[in-house]
Amino acid sequence: MTGPTPSTGSRRPSPPEAPAAPTTPTTPQQPTPPPSGPPASTSASTSISPTPRQLWTRSRGIVLALVILLATAVVIAAVRSGTEHGRLDPRSADPRGSRAVAELLADRGVSTRVVTSTEEARSATGPDTTLLVADPDVLTARQRSRLHTATEDAGGRTVLVAPSTRSIGTLAPGVTADGTTSADSTLSPDCSLPAARRAGPADMGGIRYDTLAPDAEACYLSDGLPSLLHLPAPRGKGDTVVLGAPDILYNDRLDQQGNASLALQLLGSRPHLVWYLPSLSDDRAANGSERRSFFDLIPSGWLWGTLQLTIAAALAALWRARRFGPLVAERLPVVIRASEAVEGRARLYRKVNARDRAAAALRTAARTRLASLVGVPPMQAHAPETLIPALSPRRHTPGQDLHPLLFGPPPTDDAALITLADQLDALEREVRHS
Repeated sequence: MTGPTPSTGSRRPSPPEAPAAPTTPTTPQQPTPPPSGPPASTSASTSISPTPRQLWTRSRGIVLALVILLATAVVIAAVRSGTEHGRLDPRSADPRGSRAVAELLADRGVSTRVVTSTEEARSATGPDTTLLVADPDVLTARQRSRLHTATEDAGGRTVLVAPSTRSIGTLAPGVTADGTTSADSTLSPDCSLPAARRAGPADMGGIRYDTLAPDAEACYLSDGLPSLLHLPAPRGKGDTVVLGAPDILYNDRLDQQGNASLALQLLGSRPHLVWYLPSLSDDRAANGSERRSFFDLIPSGWLWGTLQLTIAAALAALWRARRFGPLVAERLPVVIRASEAVEGRARLYRKVNARDRAAAALRTAARTRLASLVGVPPMQAHAPETLIPALSPRRHTPGQDLHPLLFGPPPTDDAALITLADQLDALEREVRHS
């Protein structure tokens, strides 16, 4: 916006005069002089920022939504934490814990030891030990490879609980996991494995597997694929048991179907049971093994959903940004005279005692016009080291310092603002007629 061109007579602009963009060329009129009397405030600058009440009125809806969202997240976390706390932990009596299995095994003379690192699990393997890996999918590729190397020739039993495609190929070579789980939770053995035949139906509905090993025993089939595999070791006396579901180990499911019988037979074949619960204190950092990035922790469904939302947002942006032709100039319903816009802006400035903004507007407009008169580029019109030397040869009184006039501090009262406007007007007249 540009300010009105000052007149060459004795007319003075209103003290808080500010530049405005005229809608139609018109000759500026005499602004209304400020009323007499002391100003409402003597401060050089006044803040017109929103009050705290206005900020609260505008943002209370967002704050309320955030509070509701946070409360919902806390409730969901509390509910889920109650059901998932101590999952598959033989020391936990929670519904998803496995303390009942450990107690029953202890009655049968089987000792249970909990380990939380790969090195502890590898060192504990042996012909008289059953190693249970509670969550194989959280292990890195290096950990899985080292664990399989240790158990392959140990002569003991390895029980893998619900390994998916991520881990089954390394821990049980030759076995693949099917992408769909079984539709039923309770399945019948339908195999010759003694432990499964004695246990009968059990809650083994979960991940299904497939293998081409000729000596593998497949039990609890669903649509032709088993959710329990017994794989004898290629050499030695050891074996591997793959469970497609952890339900038979949960405290709240142990007394249902043949779950307890199946769990005790699979885990009690050796006098020692090593229960491996991978944890954050595992040796992956110390041994420099592979690290899982943040995106590895996000479920694949969320990534695909984010990609779809991004594509939808891009298509919506293209649709909304499309134009069907050139812009059409619209006639304004009301034409406002430039003098009225200037006076209205000046009254608003005076109402809040914004003398600093009015003075800045006057100086900015004056510097722009003076720069065009002395041939200074518009980009350098507000640089004192360029504008002031160019103005000095055009003045009749070259001794006067122009820096305080064009770049000085804001006036402290209305009288000083009027004096500043007069001096800027006189300087422009002098340069224009020189």
